[in-house]
Amino acid sequence: MSASTPTSLPGDSRFFTRLGPFPIEELARLADAELVFGAEAPKTLSLRGVAPLQAATRAEVSFLDNRRYLPLLADTQAGAVILSPVFADKLPKHAIGLVSKTPYLAWARIAAHFHPKTPSRPGVHPSAVIDETAKIGADVQISPFVVIGPHAEIEDGVAIDTHAVIGQGVRIGAQSRIGAHVTLTHSLIGSRVTLYPGARIGQDGFGFAVGPQGFETVPQLGRVVIEDDVEIGANVTIDRGSMRDTIIGAGTRIDNLVQIGHNAQLGRCCIVVSQAGISGSTELGDFVTIAAQAGLIGHIKIGDKARIGAQCGVMSDVEAGADVIGSPAMPFREFFRNVAVLRKLAKKPDKSDTE
Repeated sequence: MSASTPTSLPGDSRFFTRLGPFPIEELARLADAELVFGAEAPKTLSLRGVAPLQAATRAEVSFLDNRRYLPLLADTQAGAVILSPVFADKLPKHAIGLVSKTPYLAWARIAAHFHPKTPSRPGVHPSAVIDETAKIGADVQISPFVVIGPHAEIEDGVAIDTHAVIGQGVRIGAQSRIGAHVTLTHSLIGSRVTLYPGARIGQDGFGFAVGPQGFETVPQLGRVVIEDDVEIGANVTIDRGSMRDTIIGAGTRIDNLVQIGHNAQLGRCCIVVSQAGISGSTELGDFVTIAAQAGLIGHIKIGDKARIGAQCGVMSDVEAGADVIGSPAMPFREFFRNVAVLRKLAKKPDKSDTE
């Protein structure tokens, strides 16, 4: 049997929880969307799941948020489509529109309604090693080969996956999820935090002094404080502070393979994309976005709602609301103006220009 087929739908029941069917009216309320009916659409409809435009059937909800996919909308068999008001007049005759000013948010809510997170399975596996001084709350899942150190505190409803190591004194807030092979030391974790597999939180920061015989390690005496509702991707590393804490602000989303140095301070609802690196003692305001492979030197400040472009090298403070790109970082318009000038200078002159 083939592992996958071009017509396979999202939400494979081997891996994902599936609920439904749900009436279209319930989905509209959930997504805060207006119902718009095609000329031949039914007045009510029960839907069993979500699917892409090209694969959806009359029993599924699909999604459109990009003009380039309008041809797919014209041919879709989806019973309902989430779309913005600007595309509402393109709705096929047979379909019901879930019209929203924020269609991607509506899609997220509806998809999560059909496919909620897999519920935890409270209980302690016999292979887990839990220090007798650790405090374990109610309805906690502790999977095979988990290690929990002295005086750790695990609050209600936490799920800890296999081979995770929770160090001495670590506190994990209620309803948090700790992925497989995560290690946590010197950390205080808020509620509803998700740490994906392989994340390393609270290890020594990169600090050393130069002595007559070579390098001498500087003690790293701070902690990592992760506030509520944060998600941290697979194989992320976050160093504990040297003297003050490393802080990850509430609601922040950190992609896979990100490195955050000691004493860094991230504000609320920041986004840090894969392979970005934030050096020690750098401070980010609220709602800052750092794109993939960007690098920030230490001891600088990034203002609220600033955006750092992909592969950007940031070597000085960035003002609130600024958009920068390049290395060294500069405003977007300046960067592309410089690129245009360089291209013009590098262009090989025509023979007619030299005659």
